[in-house]
Amino acid sequence: MPLFIDFGTRLYHAGIRLAMPFSPKAERWVHGRRGLWHRLEDRREELAGCLWMHCASTGEFEQGRPVLEALMAQHPEMPVLLTFFSPSGLEARRALRREYPERKAPLMVEYLPPDGPHNAQRLVELVRPRLVLWVKYEFWYHHLHAIAQAGVPLHLVSAIFRPGQPFFRWYGAAWRRMLRCFTHIFTQDEASAELLRAIGIEQVSVSGDTRFDRVATIVDHAAPLPIAEAFRGDGPVLICGSTWPADEALLEKALAGLDTHPKCLVVPHEPVEAHLKAAEQRFPRPLARWSELEGATTANIANMLGPERGSTLLVDRMGLLARLYRHGDVAYVGGGFGEGVHSLLEPAAWGLPVLFGPRHIKFAEARGLIEAGGGFEVRDAEGLVIVLRHLMQDAHARRKAGDAAAAYVREQCGATSKVVEALQGLAS
Repeated sequence: MPLFIDFGTRLYHAGIRLAMPFSPKAERWVHGRRGLWHRLEDRREELAGCLWMHCASTGEFEQGRPVLEALMAQHPEMPVLLTFFSPSGLEARRALRREYPERKAPLMVEYLPPDGPHNAQRLVELVRPRLVLWVKYEFWYHHLHAIAQAGVPLHLVSAIFRPGQPFFRWYGAAWRRMLRCFTHIFTQDEASAELLRAIGIEQVSVSGDTRFDRVATIVDHAAPLPIAEAFRGDGPVLICGSTWPADEALLEKALAGLDTHPKCLVVPHEPVEAHLKAAEQRFPRPLARWSELEGATTANIANMLGPERGSTLLVDRMGLLARLYRHGDVAYVGGGFGEGVHSLLEPAAWGLPVLFGPRHIKFAEARGLIEAGGGFEVRDAEGLVIVLRHLMQDAHARRKAGDAAAAYVREQCGATSKVVEALQGLAS
C-alpha cells in the first residue's frame, strides 16, 4: 500500500478545500464534484462499454482530442466518458456539445472522483469501460490499478518523461508500479522511451506529440473572429496569450521602452474580475474589453479603440485564444515566469514568432522553436524590448521567424495516425 502517495493525495485535497474562500478555481473544483456519483449512476447503463479518456485539464484534452475524435469516427456507436481533474474541463464539455450535436452515442464529461481504492473500483465497475486512454501525465495510483485489475486495455498517450521524476529515483517503486498498469505507453520522444526501458518498462513506443495535429487542425478549420479582425486593422498586433500578472508586469515595462506601441490583444490565463482590472492598468489605452464589443459593428469598434497603434483589446471570454492568434503578428505566451510556459504551438501553427519566459525546460516545443528560429526566450523587460523592436520594425525578419515556426509545427504532425494505428494492432 503506497501510504505516502495516499497521504499526499489527502493532503492535496484538504489544501484545495482550505483554499476555497480565496480561490475561485478551488471552489469550482469542490462544488463541481458534488453529486458526481449520482450523475454517473444515472447514466451507468448507457456508459457501459465506453471509451474513457482522462485528462488533467483543458490543455491535455486538446492534446488527446485528435486521438479521441479519430476513435469516435471509427466507432460511432461507442459511448464516450471524458474525465478531468481540473475545473477547466467544463469548457471542453461545452466544446464537445457544440461540435457533436448529432452524435447518437452517449458522450459524458465529468470530474474524476478523488483517488482512493473504493472510489477507483466503484468507477470501473460503474462505467465498465472497453478502452481507457490517459493523456500525457496524471498518475493516480488506485485508479490506474483498478483499471488494470479489471483487465481493461489502458494506454498513455503523448507521454513525456524526465530523469528527475519519481519513476526514476530510488524511492519511486510505487510510481514504477503505476507505469506497469499501462498496456502501452506512447511517448513524445525517444529520450522518454529510453528512460522507461531503463527501468524495465518495455510496453512503449515513440509516436510523437498529438498536440501538433490538433493545432494544425485548428488552423485548417477555424473561422476568423470579426471583433479581432476589426481590431487588427492594419496592425501590427502583439497577442499576449495566457498571461499571468508577472507576464503583464513585464509587458508593461517592455511596451514603455518602445518608441511606438503595437496594438495589444491581451488574453489572461484566468479572466477573473480582479485579474482583468489589474491588467487594464498595465496596457496602453484606449482599451476595451471583448465583452463590450460583442454585437458592435466594425465602425463602432474602430471608434472605441481608434485606428492608430497603441490600443488594447482585453479578452474576458474563455475558449477563444487558439483562434485569436490568426489575427496577430507576434505572440507573447505567458507562464514562463511562473510554473511553466503555456501552449506555444497554437501561435506557431498560425505562423507567428513566439516569445516566452525562461521556465520552459519541461516543454520540448520551446527548445524546438528556438532551434528552428521561430521562438525567442526573454528573461527580462530589456530583453523583451530588444526582441519586440526587432520583430515589429523589421517585417522581413518577422515573416521569416513566423514561417520557421509554422514549418516546425508542420514537420512534427502525424502522431495521431501512429497512435490510432497502433491501438488497432494492440486490439487485434
